[in-house]
Amino acid sequence: MILPVFKLGTLALKSFCKPIGNRIKKEAGYHPRFRNFIISIAQANHRLSTKLQRRIYGHATDVAIRPLNEDKAVQAAADLLGELFVFSVAGAAVIFEVQRNSRSEARKEEVRRKELEALKQRDDELSRELEFLKNRIDELERHSKTRGISSIFSISHAESTKDKVKAG
Repeated sequence: MILPVFKLGTLALKSFCKPIGNRIKKEAGYHPRFRNFIISIAQANHRLSTKLQRRIYGHATDVAIRPLNEDKAVQAAADLLGELFVFSVAGAAVIFEVQRNSRSEARKEEVRRKELEALKQRDDELSRELEFLKNRIDELERHSKTRGISSIFSISHAESTKDKVKAG
């Protein structure tokens, strides 16, 4: 039940974040300081990815890397920022869900612990009651051995007869 709801929520969140990411892409090209900042990010990303590709394919890595032209750099950085925003929001949603599940599990564990404690307490009470009954049985057995079993019944019968005589 919770997994489909979570997937639906994640999809809705991603759908909601796409226009925001696109807006970041659009605004990135208009502000000069921000534009220069994202161009430097795009150029650094381009250099890094080109070096990694050259190492993977076994080409020389000390060859000069041509920088991207300004429009391509702005577009690449804007795409990077838009995707970074979308993934950040999705990551935050996943972290939130994990923490929520963790708290829920902690509450369930606390309930289980309390139930187990109650069961242990009930077990202790029953053990004490059982011990009391065993002692009472031992006492009655000792009493019956000293006086005989018939004396126990005759005592209770005699007491009930005295009560009837007094009442009558």
